[in-house]
Amino acid sequence: MPQSVKKNAEERMNKALDALRRDLTALRAGRASPALLDRVQVEYYGAMTPVNQLANINTPDSRTLMIQPWDKSSIGAIEKAILKSDLGLNPANDGVSIRIVLPALTEERRAELVKMTKKYGEEAKVAVRNIRRDANDDIKKMEKTAGLSEDEVRRHQDDIQKSTDKFIAEVDKILAAKEKEIMEV
Repeated sequence: MPQSVKKNAEERMNKALDALRRDLTALRAGRASPALLDRVQVEYYGAMTPVNQLANINTPDSRTLMIQPWDKSSIGAIEKAILKSDLGLNPANDGVSIRIVLPALTEERRAELVKMTKKYGEEAKVAVRNIRRDANDDIKKMEKTAGLSEDEVRRHQDDIQKSTDKFIAEVDKILAAKEKEIMEV
């Protein structure tokens, strides 16, 4: 029974790492990527819809994103959503498609991106620690209900802490790689 708690905790911690990786792909590190627009939501017929469900997004070159809406009437809403997003992008609408030219990253913008990276990392660490707390609470409940001894509870909690430490170290490794990528000129 405690093994299932530990396994569940590790699966949830893996999901927290996946969420961190997904958030970090949306941060621009010099090259254009359709993943930059993953978090942009467009109000389309009264519903908030991800931009990638309304248009083709491709990269004709390393610093340009091209958005070609399937429904030409949505082009204004897509442009407005990109402007409202916190990405700092300036779309150019030619009536048929939207072109976004990504400016070169300045040192100030790089420092801002590193701050955002660290914020995402801290959120991931908090999520991992919350999962640890939940798992430890489940183990303590088992002490009362399943009759685990204090030594067994302590051993299982130590195992959960080792998993937590491993996942926190992985978060730090992911953050260091992203920071290095952002600071490359």
